[in-house]
Amino acid sequence: MDKAQERTSAKPGHNAVTLQKVSDPQSHDCRAVSAILSRIGDKWSVLIISRLGEGPRRFNEIKRIIGGISQRMLTLTLRNLERDGLISRTVTPTVPPRVDYALTELGRDLLGPVTALSQWAITHQGCIEAARNRFDSHEGAEAPHQERVSAG
Repeated sequence: MDKAQERTSAKPGHNAVTLQKVSDPQSHDCRAVSAILSRIGDKWSVLIISRLGEGPRRFNEIKRIIGGISQRMLTLTLRNLERDGLISRTVTPTVPPRVDYALTELGRDLLGPVTALSQWAITHQGCIEAARNRFDSHEGAEAPHQERVSAG
């Protein structure tokens, strides 16, 4: 059987899917694909790519538009997106220096799927929340009562 096998975990909070290569020379290198999907599937990357799809932006403009991201996380995410060839960083030698970020051709190519995924999430947000509430109610009714132990 020369197919990639998919394994998932049902543990709460664990949403990674592991694909293992099973002696199929035609299959993709799953580790490389996984690394790429981790980068482009990261919530900050998706938001940054979406915003840069509207046009080039300066660092503080991106930070202001994307609420809740720390300066450090924005710096790291921008650096990683640049490393992956999805965005470009242009420094204009002024005082102070002006730094603009923009999507590259590869980043613009990714914009379509990212926009579609974002739109799907917005459209189905209510359905997902309702499903979570139903699941949590059902799980709570079936799960045996356990007392919480304080870590203090």
